[in-house]
Amino acid sequence: MAEQLKAIKGMNDILPPHSARWEWLEDTVRALMRRYGYQNVRVPIVEPTALFVRGLGEVTDIVEKEMYSFEDSLNGDKLTLRPEGTAGVVRAINEHSFLYEGGKRLYYIGPMFRHERPQKGRYRQFHQVGAEVLGFAGPDVDAETILMSAALWRDLGLAVGDDVRLEINSLGQPEERRAHREALITYLQSHEALLDDEARRRLHTNPLRILDTKNPALQAVVEGAPRLIDFLGEASLAHFDAVKQALDAAGIAYRVNPRLVRGMDYYNLTVFEWVTERLGSQGTVCGGGRYDGLIEQLGGKPAPAVGWGLGMERLLLLLEEVGKVPAPVVPDAFAVVLAGTPLPQVLATLEALRAQGVSVLLNPAGKDGPASPKSQFKKADASGARFALVFGPDEFSRGEVAIKPLRDGGEQRLAPLADVAGWGPGLRAAG
Repeated sequence: MAEQLKAIKGMNDILPPHSARWEWLEDTVRALMRRYGYQNVRVPIVEPTALFVRGLGEVTDIVEKEMYSFEDSLNGDKLTLRPEGTAGVVRAINEHSFLYEGGKRLYYIGPMFRHERPQKGRYRQFHQVGAEVLGFAGPDVDAETILMSAALWRDLGLAVGDDVRLEINSLGQPEERRAHREALITYLQSHEALLDDEARRRLHTNPLRILDTKNPALQAVVEGAPRLIDFLGEASLAHFDAVKQALDAAGIAYRVNPRLVRGMDYYNLTVFEWVTERLGSQGTVCGGGRYDGLIEQLGGKPAPAVGWGLGMERLLLLLEEVGKVPAPVVPDAFAVVLAGTPLPQVLATLEALRAQGVSVLLNPAGKDGPASPKSQFKKADASGARFALVFGPDEFSRGEVAIKPLRDGGEQRLAPLADVAGWGPGLRAAG
């Protein structure tokens, strides 16, 4: 026997019935995006490595440690499996001059890849929903993107405040961050003996990320560090205040977290995260913010932008934790075909039912003909179907099919095969 091949660690198969939960989540997301006027965008999984180095920041964890990068054996190009979605979307809108006619609202759903230690809710191949608003500079757009994510929680049955809570911050503009950076480095240098190896490595490359450390021993140092919000100018503060006022008006509770910085270098002004206490250390479910400089940074004409992304695996774990996953999808009816019944005519009847919107599952006949009635009824019951459609030779000769309720009691009845339009939709409505 040949050796059995298995999936790569951290890259998981999604099989029924769990795949139905993914479809439900994707359908919910698409319905939400339609309500807010977003259009779907699909960009390649493989991009030039330089896109992420330039876009995310050379000293970010993603670029330094986590990217799946390789050299194209045909032409020597340096390529990377996308670790996130925003950079690829910006590359696409630049390449196709997509903002020529004005701002856009775009969303995507798809796999991302990061080479890291797999753990629950955090995998090497993971799936992300992303929303990007390009070409609009006002704080109203920041607020609307946050409100749209809050609407998604409502659509999924999650409670804001109990299941997920909102944290926001402002990173200001580049010149304000530079002033804060200098003060932060000076402060951290005065406490260098208390820093761990990771913090020392970041001290002169990306000190802002030290504020996001999970090391309990550094919490006192971080709490005493200069706060970025104290370095913001009048315009940045006004932008942040306008976002908060919009959230207040909509009744969305939030906490200003001055240590919230996000993991990519491209953010400015508003940043936010939706976090949960129900998944242990993997608490961030959705995050995003404004990235006004990225379009120009990646070769396009200067234009503002804001967006967010959420990890689907982590969100599905949260939904399971709070009991909000949908019930398994089951057929409306199960066709039980008895020996001696002409199968072509049965198939034609089932197709007529499906054209009426009825989902029907057929137990295929084997090489020796249909399985025993007992076996078929057992499978009908296991399928979850509300009804069994019993095609027997006697009934069929009279132009009838027997409809047998499987769940809610009731008497078996006969229906005319010639009038599927009359009785077929009732199966779906009852289900």
